[in-house]
Amino acid sequence: MPTTKPILSVKRLSKRFPIYSDGVVRRVVDNFTAVNDVNFDLMPGETLGIVGESGSGKTTCARCVLRALEPSEGEVIFQSRNGPLDLAQLSEKQLKPLRQEMQMIFQDPFSSLNPRMTVGETVAEPMLIHKLSKGAALKEQVVSILEKVGLAAEHLNRYPHAFSGGQRQRIGIARALIMKPSLIVADESVSALDVSVQAQVINLLQDLQEEFQLTYIFVAHDLSVVKHICDRVLVMRKGEVVESKTTSELFSNPEHGYTRSLLSAIPSPDPDIPLQPIAYKE
Repeated sequence: MPTTKPILSVKRLSKRFPIYSDGVVRRVVDNFTAVNDVNFDLMPGETLGIVGESGSGKTTCARCVLRALEPSEGEVIFQSRNGPLDLAQLSEKQLKPLRQEMQMIFQDPFSSLNPRMTVGETVAEPMLIHKLSKGAALKEQVVSILEKVGLAAEHLNRYPHAFSGGQRQRIGIARALIMKPSLIVADESVSALDVSVQAQVINLLQDLQEEFQLTYIFVAHDLSVVKHICDRVLVMRKGEVVESKTTSELFSNPEHGYTRSLLSAIPSPDPDIPLQPIAYKE
């Protein structure tokens, strides 16, 4: 890698959601801690997996990193094109130009697309919002990025309902890539797809990472997918990181009981090998 400096450095990241009382006059009576004291560094060109069961806080953590949610505490130091910035401290106005460098691929490839916008309009929208291109030059850029993700110019004027789930996710990937970001968060980006389509999208993400020098945060619950695509893995439970290792180390030598429980739930491709999940106990 050209540099040893992390593209992203997360320190003591926490997110609390207020719990309100019932009644006419609502007031905060407590707080629910969804993410608690998360720390990690992400190197340029690396893919970091964040795994855990539903409700473990992995998506909330990723959204706090991108400031789709505002963190309650902590630092998110991002190496932008203009130098290091703490995303947790920036205003919405200050964040807007940084959206060109950070993008998200969402879980549901249908609900993340506006059904009233054509593919061409959807992919071009970020460029128009940030006033980066327009007219014939913009159309050429849209066609180019669609071809990169396996679609074609003939798809420009079609609407999302005319595409399969895998094709819709490719549209979402094209929309994320059009501004040439350096950091992409993929939030369960293949979980809604068939297994064969999952493999195609994962291979596409890996090819695009190499071509565009992308850095990924890959949020998932499917550990077999994580094993294939990620360099390092954070295991989260109840909002906290319980284990952090390289992918090979995690799968060969899991130390935490919760990690061993997750790994035991991965089905074998051999139907004659029975699934023997290990129940995790505190």
